[in-house]
Amino acid sequence: MDLKLPYRPPHGFDGLYGLEIISGDAETVRGTVPVRDELKQPAGLVHGGVYASIAESLASLGTHFQVMGDGKAAMGLSNHTSFLRPITAGTIHAEATVLHRGRTTWVWEVRITDDDGRLCAVTRMTVAVR
Repeated sequence: MDLKLPYRPPHGFDGLYGLEIISGDAETVRGTVPVRDELKQPAGLVHGGVYASIAESLASLGTHFQVMGDGKAAMGLSNHTSFLRPITAGTIHAEATVLHRGRTTWVWEVRITDDDGRLCAVTRMTVAVR
């Protein structure tokens, strides 16, 4: 990845919810988001949309940095997130690992954990390459 790490998007939705990219290479992209009250649903749990957003951003960025040299773009095509355990405080940790690099689609698995390393959500993310 051609980013100075750690990287915090200065604008856009990723910047709004607080995504920070902490590492990335051809296989894996890792990021974190500090939990804030604005990210929680009324019951006090991090909103599921935050997990799905993190997954889409990591997979899309991971694909983007590998196809942009060929003049191609990467954009989310499908996001299937399963919520396993709530996060209510601390930091959300995410690791996106590429499973498939196709000509027109890439598939990623994103594992989201809490500060104790417990698996809280898992996403299968398909990214379109155009």
